[in-house]
Amino acid sequence: MNTNDQPNTLLEVKDLCVAYGQVEALSNASLRVGEGQIVTVIGPNGAGKTTLLSAIIGMLGSRGQVRFDGTLETVPEVEVLVGRGLGLVPEKRELFGSMSVEDNLRLGGFMRYRRGDAYLDGTLAEIYSLFPRLFERRKQLAATLSGGERQMLAVGRALMAKPKLLMLDEPSLGLAPLITREIFRIIADLRRQGVSILLVEQNARAALRVADYAYVLETGQIAMQGPAHELADDPRVIEAYLGLASKHQEMLAT
Repeated sequence: MNTNDQPNTLLEVKDLCVAYGQVEALSNASLRVGEGQIVTVIGPNGAGKTTLLSAIIGMLGSRGQVRFDGTLETVPEVEVLVGRGLGLVPEKRELFGSMSVEDNLRLGGFMRYRRGDAYLDGTLAEIYSLFPRLFERRKQLAATLSGGERQMLAVGRALMAKPKLLMLDEPSLGLAPLITREIFRIIADLRRQGVSILLVEQNARAALRVADYAYVLETGQIAMQGPAHELADDPRVIEAYLGLASKHQEMLAT
């Protein structure tokens, strides 16, 4: 699906630049996510993928434009954007290990609770139906979970805020192949439930399989973009990300 077919733009980033001192980590990056889409950003380690997500949500200072849900964020601020429906699941997951699974989840809905939203228990039930394992482990401390369970908890906690757009940073990082497949199935499920997703992922094969549209980020710049199925067939992408060197990704993606 080409993004041009999507009339409603949820996120539009234009000419985003981030510098660490004299080093430009992100250079004039532009992308867009339409409502109901999965858009992926693939690229090698150190390309600036995490920097991109951190700048969009306001965790890093940046130059350029971030327009979310029709409003231009002149200086993106985390609390404002989260309150307006932008969610981020960071690569390190950043759970509260000494709190129970259920308390971690409830914390994800804190801003809704503060606004007087009465449907938090309903959302919790939805997340338990999406992740039955979290329901089984709901009384356990987060620190006792496996890697895959921690990733499910991080996604579930972000979903408690009822985001319009969920940004996922390397959700398959460090996970066993079976768990990786489960995570990608859940990502596809979320889109069917109406959550738009911006997915940053090193497993290019699995990301291109699940996404509608894709961007390739190399050394801080968007090197290529297009419908995901077209990029998956592009000889340059195949050579760099889908070739013999990444055969193990085929196993993880199917």
